[in-house]
Amino acid sequence: MTFLEALFLGIIQGLTEFLPISSTGHLTIAGKLMGLISNENPEHWTAFIAVIQLGTLLAIVIYFWKDLWGIFIDFISENFIKRNKFSNQNENSKMGWLIILGSIPVAIIGLGFKDVIEGAFTKNLYVIASSLIVLGIILALAEKVGKFKRDLKDITWKDTLIIGLAQSLALIPGSSRSGTTITAGIFLGLKRETAARFSFLLSVPAILGSGLLKFYSSLEYIQFDGLVNLAIATTASAISGYVAIAFLLSFLKKNSTLIFVYYRIVIGLIIFALIGASIITP
Repeated sequence: MTFLEALFLGIIQGLTEFLPISSTGHLTIAGKLMGLISNENPEHWTAFIAVIQLGTLLAIVIYFWKDLWGIFIDFISENFIKRNKFSNQNENSKMGWLIILGSIPVAIIGLGFKDVIEGAFTKNLYVIASSLIVLGIILALAEKVGKFKRDLKDITWKDTLIIGLAQSLALIPGSSRSGTTITAGIFLGLKRETAARFSFLLSVPAILGSGLLKFYSSLEYIQFDGLVNLAIATTASAISGYVAIAFLLSFLKKNSTLIFVYYRIVIGLIIFALIGASIITP
């Protein structure tokens, strides 16, 4: 892997982790086109992805630092120091509970199907292309029926469970974590920007947990002679991830998600075309 390839992959990871277009799908197609995914040693690619994913975690922590710190402090204060009833807790503390509750489905399903998720299924381009198209159509349907009236303070525990279950669908390659959660939020009547903001806050435990777990299990496959490239890609993913978060939150205040629907469908069809032309193998 060259310097430019590492930089390119890091930018892809950062942008596609937070835009509703699937980081797994884009990284897999890029890795195959660039000849970086070895059939003999796929563990090296998995290890590389595990490390640069931590860059996107850094991006979201930096962007939402004030929010996350306020949630953490108030949650600790009102549940372990003052021990207030849930109904008497402030919005930050309640948000802490919602993030915990919404993270349970993906944790259970992720650990339960770990071997399947990390196997060949993750790199199957038929699955990725199909997910891009199908979830894109579902997002378009959400745009059609969404009310776009509710804010963060209106989110209930039932909403959180539904959005948490939707986040579990992101374990299917090509679906997109932000895509599934934003789609669920829109179906539930959240404003687009609110759905995206809650999606990002909810993603912190999921990205942290899956990233650290993959990183730990991939330590033996990390090629230390490529540490410079790893550092470049991780830094690029953090910077581009921060830009993607800022862009999407601003964009969704005045625009719909339909541009991402069209993009997902086009990319899905392109992948099918590349497979059919034997340019890449599924």
